Amino acid sequence: MLRDRSTIRVRIRGSSEYDVRFGPLEHLPGGMRDVGLRPGRCLVVTDRNVAPMHGLRLDASLKADGWEPRLLAMPPGEQTKSLAHLSAVYDAALGWGIDRSTPVIALGGGVVGDLAGFAAATLLRGVPLVQVPTTLIAQVDSAIGGKTGINHDAGKNLVGAFHQPKLVWSDPGALATLPEREWASGTAEVVKHALIADPTLFERLEHDMPRFAQREASVVHDVVRAAVQVKAAVVSKDEKENGLRAILNFGHTFGHALEKATGYGVLTHGEAVAIGMRAALYLSRRFSPALDAVRAERLVRTIATPAIPVDLALAELVEAMRSDKKASAGRLRFVLLRRIGEAYVTDEVAPADVDAAWMHALTR
Repeated sequence: MLRDRSTIRVRIRGSSEYDVRFGPLEHLPGGMRDVGLRPGRCLVVTDRNVAPMHGLRLDASLKADGWEPRLLAMPPGEQTKSLAHLSAVYDAALGWGIDRSTPVIALGGGVVGDLAGFAAATLLRGVPLVQVPTTLIAQVDSAIGGKTGINHDAGKNLVGAFHQPKLVWSDPGALATLPEREWASGTAEVVKHALIADPTLFERLEHDMPRFAQREASVVHDVVRAAVQVKAAVVSKDEKENGLRAILNFGHTFGHALEKATGYGVLTHGEAVAIGMRAALYLSRRFSPALDAVRAERLVRTIATPAIPVDLALAELVEAMRSDKKASAGRLRFVLLRRIGEAYVTDEVAPADVDAAWMHALTR
């Protein structure tokens, strides 16, 4: 496969390697051939919002290249990351008669990628996965790194598996159709990547956030590529979050608790992470006074977030945090910043500081 500026290589240490490629959706079949997938049956998992916009294009492109695609459109929203909808994917795939060479193509955002990815990880003990992210948050984050799974009543993403894709294909044109809330959600992950590992990207966002928010093509291309580079570099060194990869959870310990306490789907994942980053920056400043937390939070607060229900009790949020899968030996782990571009993980945060961080984050 030719690799140029439109390709980023992900090399999972001791495991696999694959490309993140950027290009029109119509070129995906050629990319699939490049990674050794040969035309035959393929299961395309998407949702009912994405299917009318991109599903027909992909279906036509696959058929033109000799594939026999089957399109499975799920309900949109976080509630689809459930055992019931996973079973629906299993029923469709196994009822159709797939084999171990049948790829699952995840066409959509993070929900579709997680659900379809977990199905691919577990169908016939593993079939090829192709991630085709159509949202900003999926293109810069969730489609890369092999995390798949569904939610459980006890918490978010508590049932899942690591299953690396054969290929990630990102069509920049798909981002033009995103609703504003989805764009803001993805922007949160872009800002997170800058804060934890790329001060140059942070400075670019400080300068160009208005142009990025207006989706100016050249700015979007450069920013998305830089954010993907951060994610690819981290997961290449740590596939299963045994060390470095944990820094990707900056803002997530708070954000996941907020999603659970408010009810999945009330906030988008990125909105919850944006609020969670405010809390994480508050804690970071307590431990690292040299951090320019005001400057960092100024950028975070450019991300639009809805008002949090006034009846949401602090005790509910703290209790929701206890179910976080990132807890170790009953102690919550927090990703904090020493400075912009340098993150670390600690479990030495006093409950009073956590409470104060929540109060700061939830202040408009």
